[in-house]
Amino acid sequence: MEAEASDDPEYALSHQRILEKTKEFPELINGIKNLDFFEENETLMKELLRDLFPPMLTGNEIKAIGFPFYNFFFNPTQRFQNILKNAGENFDMFIKGLDPHRFYVMSCCIILRNFYNVPLNFSMPFIFDIPNEESVVNHYRFLNNVDFIDVNPLENFKRLTEEEITELLDNFEDYELWKEKFPSKSWELKGFAVVNFFDATTEIAVSNLKTKLINLEDDENLKSELNKIFRSIFQVPDLELGYTSINHEENKFVKTPVNSVIDSFILSGFNHSKNELLCEKNFNALVESRKYFSISDFEKIYKEFPDSDFAKQFYDAGIKSAIFAPIIKNKKVLGIIELVSRKKMLNSINAQKMEIVMPYLEDTMDRLYDGIETRIQAIIQREYTSIHPSVYWKFRQEAERHIGFYREEFDLPYRKITFENLTPLFGQTDIRNSSVSRNLAIKKDLEINLMLISDVFKNLSSDNDLESINLKLIHFQELLAKDLKADTESQVQNFIHQEVHPLLESIKLQNVNYNQIVTDYHKQLDSKTELVYNFRKKFDDSLSSVNKTLADILDKRQEEQQRRFPFYYERFKTDGVEHNMYIGSSIEPDLTYDPIFLKNLRLWQLRVICETELKYKHYRESLDYSLDVSSLILVYSTPISIRFRMDEKRFDVDGSYNARYEMIKKRIDKSLVKNSDERITQPGKISIIYSQDREREEYLKLIKILQDQNVLSTIEELEVEDLQGINGLRALRVAVNYDAKNVDYDFVEGI
Repeated sequence: MEAEASDDPEYALSHQRILEKTKEFPELINGIKNLDFFEENETLMKELLRDLFPPMLTGNEIKAIGFPFYNFFFNPTQRFQNILKNAGENFDMFIKGLDPHRFYVMSCCIILRNFYNVPLNFSMPFIFDIPNEESVVNHYRFLNNVDFIDVNPLENFKRLTEEEITELLDNFEDYELWKEKFPSKSWELKGFAVVNFFDATTEIAVSNLKTKLINLEDDENLKSELNKIFRSIFQVPDLELGYTSINHEENKFVKTPVNSVIDSFILSGFNHSKNELLCEKNFNALVESRKYFSISDFEKIYKEFPDSDFAKQFYDAGIKSAIFAPIIKNKKVLGIIELVSRKKMLNSINAQKMEIVMPYLEDTMDRLYDGIETRIQAIIQREYTSIHPSVYWKFRQEAERHIGFYREEFDLPYRKITFENLTPLFGQTDIRNSSVSRNLAIKKDLEINLMLISDVFKNLSSDNDLESINLKLIHFQELLAKDLKADTESQVQNFIHQEVHPLLESIKLQNVNYNQIVTDYHKQLDSKTELVYNFRKKFDDSLSSVNKTLADILDKRQEEQQRRFPFYYERFKTDGVEHNMYIGSSIEPDLTYDPIFLKNLRLWQLRVICETELKYKHYRESLDYSLDVSSLILVYSTPISIRFRMDEKRFDVDGSYNARYEMIKKRIDKSLVKNSDERITQPGKISIIYSQDREREEYLKLIKILQDQNVLSTIEELEVEDLQGINGLRALRVAVNYDAKNVDYDFVEGI
């Protein structure tokens, strides 16, 4: 009818001829049920679609005909055919992000719009990822014109009410609801859709880049993903992304934690670098102008600057072209973004695309550097000058007050930070006889050192006057055969450093025949101390390893326990690990404090010390130097106050009355059982020091819990010797069952 009404007779005649011909094919009216129809009648079908697919645009448009529920495209334009051909034979077209649920709901939406006249705009920016002949992924936005599709209800269709339609509109994600309202095989969609593709590679790649940069540290495949994105943006198949930081203080390029995510090509193969990126001219242009620049031909640059290490490095690596762009923060160049290719495909023209991505890269690097700085500060606080999270709020409150956070006053005087009415808990796992073990290790090393010197002297000729120094050597060997005194170590070390070693160097200079003898001797010494450092190293390494293992257990467990009620926690590594804890309402005034929290914390402390004992029992087998440990808990029920000492940057007890607690802590470690020579602490046992009967009763209940779990066994009740200014202390000493498998951390409220 439309053809007959046309003002162009030839146009109308040609269309009339096509319409007459279609009458020979009832499938065009009743529906095509076999896709072979399109292949068998390709010429006719293309004539029917001629107005929708102008031949003059076939090289420009990316277009085809699609059919409901079929992954089949008919009459693709020449450009579309070329894209699919370049993608390879095994490429399978699929819509990115369109799962079966979404596809089903979208089909139902067509029914809502066409049959129920619900005004829906459900066109969505579906994306196809299609690689080109060089495997660079291009992104095509997919638009679907469904004006040529009819929807028809079948026999088992269910007519929807207004309420049901409203329910569907509010529940897009409820897949089961949509299947209930639109049962399977209750509707048919007839017709075709005109499918248009638009090249949105740069737009989609930049969007993907933003997504990847947001989750920069959480993606294990980030490096390859970033390379893929930049290859799409620049259409360079082998492009790789790199980053190099600049240390302005030392005037050189450096590696930073950023390089754990992104490699550095500038520093590849170099431990350090001067500021001469390929040549002074290019580097100065980069830093001073703060604009990116490109090297389109590295071979040419290398020939111009053959003395440049950087030019040689890139040339030898097979890199043919590159783009460099500065990352700037607070008017300071932090580092250089590097895009490199082993093809001559990067140049000043496509470098203009850097303007699209640089804002996101700069924001990301800014965030990364802030994150690195935060981690550095966290490490400093944790390892060097810690403020425990439980009391951090009060320090922040005072800092805000000081700088006038809520007022216009500034530089207010600092106030004392104190926490009152706290119950202290103290515990330690101590290395037994560590001083004796350390002295024994020192003694063995010094004996070996003197023996090596004696062997060297025996190999020197008689024309060297060694009688005097030999007498000293014998004297110190005899001295070491006795118990090691406080000054023996320093005497022997001074003898070796100030007399023996200078003499050996002098002999070596006078007679080259002795070079090898002296050299072999020095090879057996530690490079830093210039002394034998074998047994002492085993002791030091073992002690350090024990301390770290015990401290890690405490640190991890206290973080878990903080969730019940916050408490102040600190621990110290000495010859073993000791910890202080304080709990009370002033630590967290916004929470309701109950005595049950103290009981649970005491049970937790006992359990954790049991855990350290059990873990160490198995761990000690791997130590080079076997060490015994003993554990102790001090029970002190009298509330005390603690104050932050600004001069020492740590908390301490506040006031002379509270100082008694510190006195007890320092003196009980090596205390004895009353009327005996036996130490109150013993390997394989936990000593619980207390002074009040109610403390005894409470800890007997706690011990019973762990006895029932087969973690603790027999109990001894002891009296502690009278200490200076401290009388009446008693102890429960309970044995650890080293066959226990696990320590149960489930708490029973109301112990």
